[in-house]
Amino acid sequence: MDQDTRWLKRYNEVRAFIETNHRNPSKYDAEERGDYYTWMKHNRKVMNAGKMKPERIERFKELLELTEKYKRVNQYQ
Repeated sequence: MDQDTRWLKRYNEVRAFIETNHRNPSKYDAEERGDYYTWMKHNRKVMNAGKMKPERIERFKELLELTEKYKRVNQYQ
């Protein structure tokens, strides 16, 4: 399995998690942090540094838009 295939597989897993649970991966849950949260955090850093492959940028931006949709709102305003 090459790197692009692994990246796409993880992308699909994270997208399915967000669509199924209607929330973003938690950094406090050990299972979610190890599987999804860390992957998202790493890819954000890579994209912001300008080191992400061009074909991945568009897909990752779609994933970030999906995370914004399910972003929690502070209830104590």
